[in-house]
Amino acid sequence: MVALERRSEMLVKDIMSSPVVTADDGTPASEVARLMEKHKVGCVIINDKSGRPIGIITERDLVVRVVAKNLYPGEIKAKDIMSRPLVTISSEETLSNAAREMSRLNIRRLGVMYKGKLVGIISSRDILAVTPELIEIMQEKARIENQSIMEEHEGFSSAGYCDSCGEWSNDLREVDGSFLCEECREMRKTEL
Repeated sequence: MVALERRSEMLVKDIMSSPVVTADDGTPASEVARLMEKHKVGCVIINDKSGRPIGIITERDLVVRVVAKNLYPGEIKAKDIMSRPLVTISSEETLSNAAREMSRLNIRRLGVMYKGKLVGIISSRDILAVTPELIEIMQEKARIENQSIMEEHEGFSSAGYCDSCGEWSNDLREVDGSFLCEECREMRKTEL
């Protein structure tokens, strides 16, 4: 992964896989499967004669379009079984936008483009892998922002039930992570 710069959102380029495994559109399906096995990947990007990415073959494509139809993989060409067109996204897009696009199109992978060139691939699995860390970062950010707000509004109070006595109060204030009414705050001071 690329080192994260100071920014508020994670970008596609931060988690994409690169380089991408590719094959020509005339490559036999059997060779595409060997490429997947050799490189331990679940898809191969298919290029036209000029090297431009035009489609993708996934493990599922091989199963549904070759094996399930009892076709001989050495005779069927990549161009006949690939999913097309290759759906792409900019390397500068956010992970949120990538996930939305995958969901909208009901696909699991996007080719990643930078300055008109294919530079990587991002999958729903890549996004899921970083989701727990993103949730933790968001929670920590919210905690810091809430703490800053509380510090800015010293003496800020709210209404609710006291965490100590359970009674309703219109003057709750945070003390050591608990929201306490005036009486419980006074009792805590005398205990210290």
